[in-house]
Amino acid sequence: MSRLPFQSPPCAAVTTCGSLLQELQDLWDEIGETDLERDKMILQLEQECLSVYRRKVDQARKHKADLHQILAEGEAEVSNFISTLGERESFFRLEKPKGTLKEQVAAIKPLLVDLRQKREERIRDFMDVQFQIVHICAEIAGTIDQESSVTQVDERDLTLKRLAELKSQLNELQNDKNMRLQKVNALIKSIHELSILMSVDFNKTLSEVHPSFADMADSHSKSISNDTLARLAGIVHALNQEKNQRLQKLQDLGSTLIELWNLMDTPVDEQKRFDHVTCLISALTDTVLGQGTLALNVIEQVELEVDKLNILKASKMKELILKKQRELEEIYRNVHMDVEGDSEQKMLINLIDSGRVDLSELLAGMDGQISKAKEQALSRKDILEKVEKWTLACEEESWLDDYERDQNRYSAGRGVHKNLKRAEKARILIGKLPSLVENLIAKVKAWEKDKGVPFMYDKVRLFETLEEYTLLRQQKEEDKKRSRKRLQEQFAAEQEALFGTKPSPMRQVPVKKPLGQSSNVNMAAGTPTGRRISTPSSRHGISSSSKEKKDTAKVSAAIPVNYVALPKDSSAIFSP
Repeated sequence: MSRLPFQSPPCAAVTTCGSLLQELQDLWDEIGETDLERDKMILQLEQECLSVYRRKVDQARKHKADLHQILAEGEAEVSNFISTLGERESFFRLEKPKGTLKEQVAAIKPLLVDLRQKREERIRDFMDVQFQIVHICAEIAGTIDQESSVTQVDERDLTLKRLAELKSQLNELQNDKNMRLQKVNALIKSIHELSILMSVDFNKTLSEVHPSFADMADSHSKSISNDTLARLAGIVHALNQEKNQRLQKLQDLGSTLIELWNLMDTPVDEQKRFDHVTCLISALTDTVLGQGTLALNVIEQVELEVDKLNILKASKMKELILKKQRELEEIYRNVHMDVEGDSEQKMLINLIDSGRVDLSELLAGMDGQISKAKEQALSRKDILEKVEKWTLACEEESWLDDYERDQNRYSAGRGVHKNLKRAEKARILIGKLPSLVENLIAKVKAWEKDKGVPFMYDKVRLFETLEEYTLLRQQKEEDKKRSRKRLQEQFAAEQEALFGTKPSPMRQVPVKKPLGQSSNVNMAAGTPTGRRISTPSSRHGISSSSKEKKDTAKVSAAIPVNYVALPKDSSAIFSP
């Protein structure tokens, strides 16, 4: 076997090995070992040294392999962390460590520590976000009691992108939760308002929905599940339905109260006790907000009052029906319609006493008759107003005739100027009589054509009364013309007897009219209200001959004593 060259050990070891070898040589010399034995021993020493070196080399190689493995595992772990954390861009330009293996391992260790720390932080972030997501999902699903406290994180994907997706999902869930909380709070508020309005136990109602509503102070512990929202919405709907039913019932009861009060003339002080009910008759559903306004005890009180009034109503129904009959008669009487009050009242009394009719239906029928009578009165209003004007004009005409026959109407005294003004107004009013009557006749015709029945005025057909009035007026006009002609002839005869000649046709003696006499042809007529039309002369009892004599005396007295030239023709004294 070839001998390996002996390498010099370090300085301290050279001294030791050389001294030992020299000591061994000395010992062999003293012992007398042969060269062969010495070569064997040296060879054995060399083999033993080679074995030690080989063992050390193997150890060094193993150490190198371990360092290579540690470095490879570190690099793989770094690559895995970078991939898991999504930090490739941050470590994209990371150079491979240089130097010995120990230097390379020492260089990669801080990076591994940093990446492991980042990974742990990222895992905590994922766990926090996922825990909130799971918790909110459990709240929405209504399985919060079954929620697991352990949250599993997928450590294969810890990238910021995945974390952002989870945070976005968490944000959506939080928004959904907030919206659900708002809905829950809105529904609870509606339930609270309705409970106050109808005096319903609010806490009991909510506790039946979910146990979390027992503590209303903690707003974050409220259940927001679909089932809870559906139950709350159902309660709000049910309470609204109950509210509408109670409001409708109170409105009906309030209307009944007012009807009974009006029928029975209930004092105002007693009515004020139920002002909180009657004010709801025309109220809208959303405007009713008072505390306890729709409570059951309020409805019960009103029902008791209505029952009480119905009992009184039954006892006074006869009086109420007769009162309605008198009201109906009064409406007809005010518009001058025919009404048989006594006979109708007797028939009603007999019908009530017989017990063969429902008094409520009879009272309702009376209300219908009153409504129909009011409609008829309204349709007659325009004609009645014109009849009133016609009646007033006829009365003023009658007064004017009496006034003009008064010899002392111009004498000094109290009220003379008032009579003069009244006479002037009467002449203006009388001048409108023809057109007024003509217009009234046209309206009566139109009314009768529309209604298909004659227009009766105090049991007399108004159209016939107007026609009669028109004929009498025409007759009076002709009588007045004849009276004027006789007066002219009489005046001419008196002139001829006094002066022996007839007035000349070219010279007319003016005959002075009584002061205040209207230039229009006037006549008096009676009012149509149940009276026959009459002329002024028949009304005041003055005959035509006496009036003619009086007028002749007036004309004769107006002729002067020394009158010489008079016209010979008296036919044109008065213009037609």
